[in-house]
Amino acid sequence: MARGRPLKPLEISPDTREELASMARSRSLPAGLVRRAEIVLLCAEGLDNSTVAERVRVSRQTVGQWRERFRTQGLMGLYDEYRPGRPRSIPDDTVMTLIRKTLETQPPDGRTHWTCRAMAEATGVSKSTVQRLWTAFHLQPHRQKHFQLSTDPFFVEKVRDIVGLYLHPPDHAMVLCVDEKSQCQALERTQPLLPLGLGYVEGVTHGYIRHGTTTLFAALDVATGQVLAQCRPRHRHQQFLGFLKHIDANVPPDLDVHLVVDNYATHKHARVQRWLADRPRYHIHFTPTYASWLNQVEIWFHLITQKAIRRGSFSSVTQLKAKIRHFTEHYNPKARPFVWTATADSILHKIQRLCMAISGTEH
Repeated sequence: MARGRPLKPLEISPDTREELASMARSRSLPAGLVRRAEIVLLCAEGLDNSTVAERVRVSRQTVGQWRERFRTQGLMGLYDEYRPGRPRSIPDDTVMTLIRKTLETQPPDGRTHWTCRAMAEATGVSKSTVQRLWTAFHLQPHRQKHFQLSTDPFFVEKVRDIVGLYLHPPDHAMVLCVDEKSQCQALERTQPLLPLGLGYVEGVTHGYIRHGTTTLFAALDVATGQVLAQCRPRHRHQQFLGFLKHIDANVPPDLDVHLVVDNYATHKHARVQRWLADRPRYHIHFTPTYASWLNQVEIWFHLITQKAIRRGSFSSVTQLKAKIRHFTEHYNPKARPFVWTATADSILHKIQRLCMAISGTEH
């Protein structure tokens, strides 16, 4: 029989009981929160604190604490309270001065950016403090991200056109992102690789022998993620026209074909234009200048470069082309489309913010 003062009853609504049961079954919530939900559910069944403590394997005082927290605060009482910790030892003025100095000035000794030690010497705080503050405010003075604004007068129209193809592809049509990766080099390392081992990475010599280059033409199907690839010795309009014929032979004849390409002169050659004009089912969409990131095939080019070409050692161009063909054949059966989520408006707003950051005026 329970001893001590009588316990105040817990009144739980059906919705709250269902939420507590979900928390008690969860495998993703913190273990402490799951245990507290179990405690409240057992207490709601009318069990005393000692019985609940024995079942959940905690102390009777712990059961009493969470029973009372839930009775007075509801579900929010089961969560940990905010603990402020030790007060900061660095004054706000010092933090503000350091952040402003990082953003608005350069080191007086002619260096292009601040380092932790240089900033510590300039502000009178420790190097570790500078590092903590830079981390807290996501400042990385040692890094740069490269960009190039498009100068295309029809940038907005082209962005809306291509993004519209990605987000709302037309019916009875295939959207292909087409481009060529030129100058794929067949490089042979002059010394054998040092294999990967415990405690050290794979070793590659700096020396290499050039055995020639090839141009990789690729067409990425936006709907499936599969790639139609072909290697050719050069990247003139003759080779591009040959690749278009290769696409035409592999695309079902009853489908329209929308081609997303960049502004390379080969793609606009008169012979290419005549070939497209003779085939009304082909529709070509040009990306804006300096905006190759709109072409999804560039993502696949990055994948094959990192996974098949860059770290390879090839004794001939034939061996390089065989490696590319082997990678493509194994990639397509498992291919998945790249998920495009950016709308045209979100892209244009981001470009606008970039222009405002550069010039301080609205474009």
